[in-house]
Amino acid sequence: MTALPSLAVVGSINVDSVLRVPELPAPGETVLATQRRTFLGGKGANQAVAAARLGAAVTMIGAVGADPDGAFAVEQLRLVGVRTELVTRTSAAPTGTAAITVDAAGENAIAVFPGANDLVGVPGALPESDVLLCQLEVDPAVVDEVVVRSRAFVAINAAPARRLAQATLDRADLLVVNELEWAALPDLARCRRVVVTAGSSGASVFEHGRLVVHVPSVRAEVRNTVGAGDAFTAAVTIGFAAGLSAEDALATAAHVGAAAVAHEASQPDLEPFTSYRSRAAIAARTAV
Repeated sequence: MTALPSLAVVGSINVDSVLRVPELPAPGETVLATQRRTFLGGKGANQAVAAARLGAAVTMIGAVGADPDGAFAVEQLRLVGVRTELVTRTSAAPTGTAAITVDAAGENAIAVFPGANDLVGVPGALPESDVLLCQLEVDPAVVDEVVVRSRAFVAINAAPARRLAQATLDRADLLVVNELEWAALPDLARCRRVVVTAGSSGASVFEHGRLVVHVPSVRAEVRNTVGAGDAFTAAVTIGFAAGLSAEDALATAAHVGAAAVAHEASQPDLEPFTSYRSRAAIAARTAV
């Protein structure tokens, strides 16, 4: 194994408006923000950007509106090297948006308007890639179809928790969920491999419902938890697809997640981990 696997990412693309506040407002309360910034967001785009910044070749499959937010989103994807020829520009809906408030401890509250993400369809031909990575901020029926059609290593971030066809779950090589999604989707216990994240408690791998490895979290100064799970998902998917052991894949992803929470943006630079190839080279020991 001399190169990272290439990825096709099917998922959401949003433009995030992030407000920094001293504390999250209670119901009916107004608080004054100290800062407002705009970032590219959405689980699909977050994971595509993280994978590209970790050194993988990435193609994004999604939809944005024919509006300034859509132009901004596509340009941001291109700036990090993500291919965007399969990102649809539609006049039928505006680009998806998210209003995010982040407090001094890095905790957040998010309201999302899906917009064009509800119109993401299945491309006529899937791009040739080593990995297909999906999330559930688009129509689950689209995920069901692309997964069954794909010949690649299939990873699904089952977030938000939504039902997928049994054929999709059977086909998936890897599912990634947090502990709440794990509890809400009992069918996942039958899947061949599931990574369950638990924030500061670390992450675990289950195979057919059996715990096989757990790794602790990596301590970091928390500035923003938005997008940290997406950075982790991209990293752990690359790790497993590259042939790392479960322990090595989780440990590397834990460091990437820690780098993400220490960054203000939903799509952190991940500069300390642009040498991910050197970590993935562990897999070369078993390459034929």
